[in-house]
Amino acid sequence: MSELRNITGPIAFHAEGPVWSPVWGGLRYVDMFAGDLLTLTGDGDGGVTRRHVGKLAAFVRPRRSGGFVVGLWNQLALTDTDDDGTDEYTGDLRLLPPVWEDPDIRFNECGVSPAGTLYAGSMHVDQVKGAGTLYRFGADGSIEVTADHVTVSNGLGFTPNGALAYYADTPTGRIDVFDNVDDRLVNRRPFVEVDGGDGPGSGRPDGLCVDAEGAVWTAVNGSGVVHRYDADGVLTDRVEVPPSQPTACRLGGDDLRTLYITTSRENLPDDAEPEAGSVFAIRVAVPGLPVEPVAH
Repeated sequence: MSELRNITGPIAFHAEGPVWSPVWGGLRYVDMFAGDLLTLTGDGDGGVTRRHVGKLAAFVRPRRSGGFVVGLWNQLALTDTDDDGTDEYTGDLRLLPPVWEDPDIRFNECGVSPAGTLYAGSMHVDQVKGAGTLYRFGADGSIEVTADHVTVSNGLGFTPNGALAYYADTPTGRIDVFDNVDDRLVNRRPFVEVDGGDGPGSGRPDGLCVDAEGAVWTAVNGSGVVHRYDADGVLTDRVEVPPSQPTACRLGGDDLRTLYITTSRENLPDDAEPEAGSVFAIRVAVPGLPVEPVAH
């Protein structure tokens, strides 16, 4: 692997959910609690565009038909076009009906199946145990519960053949795996216990992605590392980042071999970890998978 680079500086408070897509010309991610979408072109050398979409922006994914879908507090929003050429997004942002009414529950992370089905999870603002849910959003507008009684629904990524999906409920300290049968996730079971440095099970797996070999990269929040586990659950690579709170990771770039890592300064003193809130990048050996656009 190459040397780790800070490609943005600490321009976000809680950077999350990185997605690399050629339709955006680079990397897009959220500054979650600011309610903003941030887009980088190239490796950041083309500057950053920031768009405000609401009081919270949990995740963003491109749509097959054009535009994007973004997770707000308790509802999804859609656009038909992507870029209006300004730093402040002023295009149509069509709000779908709220998925739930409890004001203390919010969206968190998401994943998209090879069929274009959006899976998105929720959590309680105080991380109340079991208060979250992983939902399946069908292209026909249907909403189904895939997993309930989760606490911090986090990263979700599919294997290259689409047969499996890896999933993290952060406080469990492990990554689980589902079978993907007829575009529905079933048979959830443990895949790997994440070691954050203080012994097995101490890690906090956050956002994740899957590479072309079916290995899982996951940010280990609170430990300042990103891990790669092969398909057998063996730890094969470990990337250290200066901030203690990496939040998510995504393989991108023209050859899908740049690992982008978002970080947060949530709950940190003002004078601590000056690089927290930055995006970091490092070149890796195995490429990732192209982004799956949402069929919604």
